[in-house]
Amino acid sequence: MPLQDGRDRLILVGRLGAAHGVRGEIRLLSFTQDRAAILSYAPLFDRAGTRAFSLRASRPLKDGAFIVRLDGVDSREAAQALTNLDLYASREKLPATQEEEFYVADLVGLLAQDPEGRPIGHVRDVLDYGAGQILEVTPEAGGETLLFPFTRAVAPGVDLAAGVIVIAAPVEIEAREEAGGDAADAP
Repeated sequence: MPLQDGRDRLILVGRLGAAHGVRGEIRLLSFTQDRAAILSYAPLFDRAGTRAFSLRASRPLKDGAFIVRLDGVDSREAAQALTNLDLYASREKLPATQEEEFYVADLVGLLAQDPEGRPIGHVRDVLDYGAGQILEVTPEAGGETLLFPFTRAVAPGVDLAAGVIVIAAPVEIEAREEAGGDAADAP
């Protein structure tokens, strides 16, 4: 099911792990809040949305993962060829978000603007290295991407319908820009 017009976004929900046995079973690692919910989002897709995977059977493992059988995967070799493949679900199949809760795919592409409405750039990605989420913004004026912590203080407003996220840059970033310096110049 290739994406037609960009409205049907795919959301990363899991990853296939190592082959299990000789009959095509494979480990499925779920990234969903309710680990078993991934089983109800089928078919799952590759990143491009061009290859669909339907689940034939599953059984849970103790670590929150599953052993699954996929349609068309009937040998260990076929399962091994899928090792480490990221799996995506159609956005429309996922549960609605709560207020002030977002899927990363909903934020990517939003226009980032300052509190006065001046454009800063567009959200390129939402990064998470374990210490909190970071908005990666491609600046309107070009140059290196900007990184902003995705906190209420720095991103006080998200309007998905308007396609805008308000970014109130932390004071130390604004001070460096006004001084014409960069991070290396900071005391």
